[in-house]
Amino acid sequence: MKTVAFHNLGCKVNAYEMDAMLQSLIQKGYQIVPFEEKADIYIVNTCTVTNIADRKSRQMLHKAKKTNPQAVVVAVGCYVQSDPSAAKAEEAVDLIIGNNKKKNIADILERYLNGMDVREESIIDISHTKEYEEMKLTGTQEHTRAYIKIQDGCNQFCTYCIIPYARGRVRSRKQADILLEIQGLVAAGYKEFVLTGIHISSYGADFAEESVLHEDVVNHKNFSKNSRHLLALLQAIDKIAGVERIRLGSLEPRIITQEFVRKLADMQHLCPHFHLSLQSGCAETLKRMNRHYTPEQYMEGVALLRKAFVHPAITTDIITGFPAETEEEFGQTKQFVEAAAFFEMHIFKYSRRKETKAAEMQQQVPEQIKAQRSQELQKIEQEASKQFRSFYLGKEVDVLMEEEKELSGEKYWIGHTREYVKAAVKAQYGQILSNQIVHGKITGVLQEDIMLLSIQ
Repeated sequence: MKTVAFHNLGCKVNAYEMDAMLQSLIQKGYQIVPFEEKADIYIVNTCTVTNIADRKSRQMLHKAKKTNPQAVVVAVGCYVQSDPSAAKAEEAVDLIIGNNKKKNIADILERYLNGMDVREESIIDISHTKEYEEMKLTGTQEHTRAYIKIQDGCNQFCTYCIIPYARGRVRSRKQADILLEIQGLVAAGYKEFVLTGIHISSYGADFAEESVLHEDVVNHKNFSKNSRHLLALLQAIDKIAGVERIRLGSLEPRIITQEFVRKLADMQHLCPHFHLSLQSGCAETLKRMNRHYTPEQYMEGVALLRKAFVHPAITTDIITGFPAETEEEFGQTKQFVEAAAFFEMHIFKYSRRKETKAAEMQQQVPEQIKAQRSQELQKIEQEASKQFRSFYLGKEVDVLMEEEKELSGEKYWIGHTREYVKAAVKAQYGQILSNQIVHGKITGVLQEDIMLLSIQ
């Protein structure tokens, strides 16, 4: 029995696809071992979102070959897809497999090991395919939360982003296939489902048919084609027996309309946790990024969510030091995020990515200024996050428990509320709470980002 070790880099879509690849290899009889151990085959699911991601991908490939020089090292995914010639040239790499070929990894690997030429079947021109790469999970690496991939590709072409070239255009998964996968995972004991994709707000944009399951969103003038299909999918998932929680991945701010939010609020199992990617609070910077909304439109969406849900968690992404970002522009972003009072912000220093328009822009911002601006935003984020969590002191919540962990010398069960606030309850001897939803009251702060839960 051949052993396989794997390492995953990048986004939740990559994590879903890694789980699916491992599942197919296990079904073929391969044994999965830790990446740090000696294995017959190493698989690195690469990322290419920044130059740093490319470098990390190469480092992990070389680490694999160093661990076992006789092993077959397989480079899979976005780094391979965006620059196949560079991936092929890596001395550590024996086999490359691009996006939209991950579902075939077991067959491609088997043919390669049998001495066959698999170059023609291991990578395609991703920009010209309309096929969604169908994969189906029966279990995941996470034991309490299942990520469900609903679409691939992106048509937005932000000036800093290489992903449309690595992932291709928007390709949506059939609703029936998504529901079938979730039903199987519910039967396997999963309670929480996170819908993920490269640009899930575009779900259904490529569907030729207009049919959806729920008539109330088919012809409504306030719904775009995309939002109709996404809402119909959410409504169908919400009705699956055994689904306790539904979370959404990153949403496009423009999809947040009054009618869209009203439909979300009507769903029983949708968690009030929304990630709206901002990137900048300055209109001029957003234009240079080719983001198709204004700060005012974004803030209107935030207000709609806060009106429809009780204290919803709203999180975001921010890029500091984008080309030509002045002190005045950065000041506008600071003011915006202070007013928005996000639960969490993922703050990134702009990383120049070759083959993107932003990489060629004039007035690249020095690294020390990027770092300074990042630190300023992190201080705002820490205070806003603290304030958001403090709202729950004395309030009753439901927590989906995930793992037992030692904190300050004592054992606790730790999980997340519907708003994705981390909470912990002191473990009792012999008590197993994993994958259970526990009701209790938040009575204090255990650590900076962990609230203390007390149960009766």
